[in-house]
Amino acid sequence: MEQIKIFAPATIANVSCGFDVLGLALDNVGDEMTIKKVAQKGVTITKIIGQDLPLETHKNVAGVAALALLAETDSEFGFEIEINKRIKPGSGIGSSAASSAGAVWAINELLGKPFGKTDLVRFAMEGERLATGVAHADNVAPALFGGFTLVRSYEPLDVININTPSELYATVIHPQIEVKTSDAREILRTTVSLKDAIKQWGNVGGLISGLYTEDYDLIGRSLEDHVIEPIRSILIPAFDSVKKNSIKAGALGCGISGSGPSIFALSKGEETALKVGEAMKAVYNKVGIEYDVHVSKVNKEGIKILE
Repeated sequence: MEQIKIFAPATIANVSCGFDVLGLALDNVGDEMTIKKVAQKGVTITKIIGQDLPLETHKNVAGVAALALLAETDSEFGFEIEINKRIKPGSGIGSSAASSAGAVWAINELLGKPFGKTDLVRFAMEGERLATGVAHADNVAPALFGGFTLVRSYEPLDVININTPSELYATVIHPQIEVKTSDAREILRTTVSLKDAIKQWGNVGGLISGLYTEDYDLIGRSLEDHVIEPIRSILIPAFDSVKKNSIKAGALGCGISGSGPSIFALSKGEETALKVGEAMKAVYNKVGIEYDVHVSKVNKEGIKILE
């Protein structure tokens, strides 16, 4: 192949209890990217549609991730990247991760797949380092692996694909304000009480168990965050009301998507997920904040070829 067009999905990171280690991929919202193999070595960002982002390779997350991959190859080729940016930066659903993961996945395909998915996560993390100051993997991992992922370890990097129950749906509301991941990290505490840590460990274990056994009640009971949400929720208008309305509408659980401002809920079945979306909308309609809403199955495939 000389050229490939792909869909790189949006993602929900942390999933309440799993800060920097848990994530899932969405199915119907993401970036579209076209990557072309060219004779001149290096990486060039030729076009960005939809958002005002830098074309300079070293200032663009896709370019930085692609360069990290090429640094470990002896490729005689270079690559041109065109991005149709459909995920708004600062939305909390993995905008930088989609571009980073999409670039390395596509280049790997064009090179004949010399790298496995874990290596691709490692390269894509460099894009996240540029975007947020921290090379975290909880968004790029599900984008590349599909479904739910657990980053068991960062040193060495160890990513585990988790079972996804067939009836599990995500509802995401994105209030039209921006919360930069770097800013949202700055307000976090650097220490956690043992009491809160024990609660959090229990919920991570419960969520993983619930996903494997497809125990929706256990999934719901485990979607609690005692560490990050109490702090970050103050950055999101009407967060408590959205969460309360979502649970009342039938959601299994509700929390902050990534660093926010998007709020996610997980539900059993599309019908409930749609009701949850309406409940979320009702809150922001009263507050007077514009929003986008996405209702999606969990994307088990991850990045996929469009043409």
